[in-house]
Amino acid sequence: MKRLSIFILLVAFAIAPSLAQDLDDLLNSIESETIDYTTATFKSSRVINLHSPERVAPGAMEFRISHRFGPLNGGAYNLWGLDQSSVRFGFDFGLTKWLMVGVGRSTYEKTYDGFVKAAILRQSTGKKVMPLSAVWVSNMSVNGLKWEFPDRTNYFSSRIAFVHQLVLARKFSDRFSFEVVPTWVHFNLVEGTTDVNDIPAVGFGGRIKLSRRTALNGEYILRVADKKAPNVANYNDSFSIGFDIETGGHVFQLHLTNSLAMMEKGFIAENTDAWGNGGIHFGFNVTREFTLSKKSRME
Repeated sequence: MKRLSIFILLVAFAIAPSLAQDLDDLLNSIESETIDYTTATFKSSRVINLHSPERVAPGAMEFRISHRFGPLNGGAYNLWGLDQSSVRFGFDFGLTKWLMVGVGRSTYEKTYDGFVKAAILRQSTGKKVMPLSAVWVSNMSVNGLKWEFPDRTNYFSSRIAFVHQLVLARKFSDRFSFEVVPTWVHFNLVEGTTDVNDIPAVGFGGRIKLSRRTALNGEYILRVADKKAPNVANYNDSFSIGFDIETGGHVFQLHLTNSLAMMEKGFIAENTDAWGNGGIHFGFNVTREFTLSKKSRME
């Protein structure tokens, strides 16, 4: 009996490496048959002003309040901008796992805006390897100010501006994400004959995760249009830095930016302030997500 036990033990030691290898091969085979999608590239559907690849889950609604105070160079008389403010209220709706829409109203030019955001690619590993996420965003905004010359013939179409963007984003690690956003802004009507209707731009956004619930964000939008055109030369590129705080269903975004407007055509193409002369606005975004359907879940 003792010899039999020794024989069984020797056989077990002999075949153990082979069994371990077979088990590893089986696990790798199972793993390769699944797709591991990257999540939380950014914490919110906006980096600061720019769209991120994130979307509202289907069956959910996100209520967003965006607020910008006046410029810091307003001095003590305006309490360094705190006496002034600009606000945008927005409602974003998740329709499917790949499609969401949103509408908003801003005090800036009393603007109404709406957008469609659709996922094209999603970063993943496993059976399907995709190195980045790609999202398409199309936005339309309508100037709500009263006509400057109401007695002449005015066309509603002249109030409209369009913005189209391709958000290309990658989560390089649990702590660092980056995106590049080729952009095209189109104004149906411009003020002067030497102004341009189309303003191309490229946005850059990044996120550094500091802790489980906090992150540091930054973005810069470079306009690559003809700088000789007055409606390009008289405005500045947008630059913003921010700090995200997540608390349950809320995400608080505190930031400094030279962009007063909070809709695309404004913060991309109509910035009159600059960091160099103290034209910096303190602001924040607050979001709260509400479940409208039991199917509210993003895989």
